[in-house]
Amino acid sequence: LYVIGQYGSDFGSGYAVEYCGDTIKDLSIEERLTICNMSVEFGAKIGFIAPDEKTFSYLNGLEFSPAGSEFELAKRYWLSLHTDKSAIFDKSLVINVSNLQPQISWGINPAQTIAIGEKIPNLEQSLDRGTKESWKKALDYMGLKAGERIEGTKIDQVFIGSCTNSRISDLQAAAALIKGRQVADSVEAWVVPGSQLVKIEAEALGLDKLFKEAGFQWRQPSCSLCPAANGDYVAPGKRCVTTSNRNFIGRQGPQARTHLASPQTAVAAAICGYIIDPRKLDNAG
Repeated sequence: LYVIGQYGSDFGSGYAVEYCGDTIKDLSIEERLTICNMSVEFGAKIGFIAPDEKTFSYLNGLEFSPAGSEFELAKRYWLSLHTDKSAIFDKSLVINVSNLQPQISWGINPAQTIAIGEKIPNLEQSLDRGTKESWKKALDYMGLKAGERIEGTKIDQVFIGSCTNSRISDLQAAAALIKGRQVADSVEAWVVPGSQLVKIEAEALGLDKLFKEAGFQWRQPSCSLCPAANGDYVAPGKRCVTTSNRNFIGRQGPQARTHLASPQTAVAAAICGYIIDPRKLDNAG
């Protein structure tokens, strides 16, 4: 979301994007999957992270992975997928993440994203007429005012789910903030596991009980609120913090107002009833 917010939803258009560096190495495989998933949202053909020992450890023993000597052969081939040291990239971007804040969208496409501690942009900050008109349209649709802080915006609904952020590690990260806390009375909060296998594993770990005791609805695996599927939708005019990947007009239902965020940010909003930096949760009123 930071890259898309800074450089635009067409920044990767026509390109295959490779991610590397210390931050990427430190991410779990499931976190890397989320990064690659979101590559589509800034126009890239694919998002790629070269396989490493962490990748092989994740794959070894999975149901559809090669086994025994075949796994070693596959591993040898996968190692060949690294980019050559002499390769020349069309564009290179270096990002220092040491002070990166949680990100949240304020508008009607993923590019309209800011740090959770920042203010919604003023129209005067737009670089051209087209951007200014897009921002104005977004503000009108989202019911927000330029120049105001996004943090503190009251919300009606929270959705933890979608192919982007509903793997077991996502649910564990969200559940870690839940224990001993309750969803705000004004908020309807859902958890939708990303697959039946994720649901089974989460229930074996007792995560479903943690969510339900806190006031979340524990629902069946599906696309659900991400594209307003299976009869699930956000009511007109209601504001939803979601862990999915798209916030287009009507994406979660007619006139639904969508804010893209991480599982931790979604949980914090559910508990407080408004958008808040999850790192402040212990000090929230």
